[in-house]
Amino acid sequence: MPQNLILLLQAFVALLGAYFLIFWVALVLWTARDVRRRSRDVLVQILAVLLVLFFHLAGLLLYWVLRPAETLAESYERSLEEEALLQGLEERQACPNCKQQVQPDFILCPNCQTQIKRRCPACDHPLHLRWEVCPYCGQSVAPPAAEAADLAVVSAATPPDLAEAAEPATGPATPPVLVEASAAPAE
Repeated sequence: MPQNLILLLQAFVALLGAYFLIFWVALVLWTARDVRRRSRDVLVQILAVLLVLFFHLAGLLLYWVLRPAETLAESYERSLEEEALLQGLEERQACPNCKQQVQPDFILCPNCQTQIKRRCPACDHPLHLRWEVCPYCGQSVAPPAAEAADLAVVSAATPPDLAEAAEPATGPATPPVLVEASAAPAE
């Protein structure tokens, strides 16, 4: 019976040794695959594998502490998401008056009717108000944005019959007189 017990103990130790050997090889292979997913640096990959190879579980714990937090694929996806968000922020345009989102080709804000852009008189492309030359056709676009906005507001506020009555009868040599709508006599 002691002979059988010794054989049984030897078989148990051999199986336990084989288990630990397989476990150790599996840890080394897992570390090699994991570090390849997390780093492109060959030196880091070799050092991580050697760490687990020589220090077994202690090396694995140290690798877990020191390894990069995200895989290369996760890092790439995150950078794509950030780029998409930044591109979305850059593409969004807002009305300077009401801060509502407007499309890039809008001339007026649909919410508050503030003039956002103007059209080129030659090619009809939308232009920013501060531009003095159309980048599409090279046409000079005068008057400046502030004067154009003031003239548009006054002409919209003055009824056509009052604007005609406010013009002098002497002819085109004298500049037109702009009359505010509130200064006109009530009918």
